[in-house]
Amino acid sequence: MLSRRHLLTTALSLGAMELFPGLSFAQARPLVFATFTGSWEEAHKAVLVPAYRKETGNAPIVLDPMLSVDQIAKVSAARANPPIDVMLHDPGPALVALAQDLVEPYPVERSASFKDLIPTAQEASGPAAFFQVVGLTYNPDTVKTPPTSWADLWRPEFKGRVGITNMNSTLGTGFMVEVAKMHGGSESNIDPAFKAMESLKPNLSAVAANPGALATLFQQGQVDISPGNFNAIQILKAKGVPVEFVAPKEGAIAFKTAIQIVKNSPNRELAFKLIEAAISEPVQTRLMQAPYLIVPTNAKVKMTGEIAKVLAKDTEELQKKFVFQDWKTINAGRPAWIERFNREIKL
Repeated sequence: MLSRRHLLTTALSLGAMELFPGLSFAQARPLVFATFTGSWEEAHKAVLVPAYRKETGNAPIVLDPMLSVDQIAKVSAARANPPIDVMLHDPGPALVALAQDLVEPYPVERSASFKDLIPTAQEASGPAAFFQVVGLTYNPDTVKTPPTSWADLWRPEFKGRVGITNMNSTLGTGFMVEVAKMHGGSESNIDPAFKAMESLKPNLSAVAANPGALATLFQQGQVDISPGNFNAIQILKAKGVPVEFVAPKEGAIAFKTAIQIVKNSPNRELAFKLIEAAISEPVQTRLMQAPYLIVPTNAKVKMTGEIAKVLAKDTEELQKKFVFQDWKTINAGRPAWIERFNREIKL
């Protein structure tokens, strides 16, 4: 069955071809941006898309939200005529896209905002447009002693009340790496994490498929504590759900999220303009504010509100406080770890 987005993209393309008969279908189609699902799509639709349209004279754009693995699969299957122009990836998938030669180098020399990004976000293959931050989330109505460490998930009073995500998600993999480090492991060896998970099983209430599904479990009252994404939790709080976020003493995990131009895109110039808007100070400032609360990578953005209160007062402090994992090393073992996790961690 054809999706609404596919029909919209086709209609816009055919309209352009009618106006300009010399254009091919690929050249005529609107810019397609594969954002993430849920709150990310909402934020990009409300803030990024209007900024892009303002800079391009109202050029058409289609948001096509999907997981990174699906973005890579779609582009890889149609390299000569990719159905996506701009991809959004967590650090692991971003490296996979590069390894598969699916990414156009970013024209750094033409960029007005690239130099304003913090150093770790200045990736020539595609800048990091924002951070996702993972720490401990809990229900303050039921958890009277707030957690301070990943190890608190093993506390006996949380029997049957802990939620986690599987390792298909970046959150789940990042959490397992940090558990491994607590027990002598590393990014290349998470055997200690699998051993620790055996003792966590009595506390587990759910293994969610993704961070969004995990956040929903708080809304449904099925879990009281979990590793969690700061942005997703703040959106729940805004809806009145009793939930709080805290950085563990070991350090909250920061995942930089890369925005990349797809190789062979017929809309490379528009893709560049979309990314320029995404990394600009005005757009990142607005996305940092409620209700979106997306952590910026542009050093000119002044941290305010809940982000300044809970995470960091500026991007310099953010880089010092957070844990940045080695995803090149993680990627080497991750496929086997996912299989093992799905086999061993069952409720």
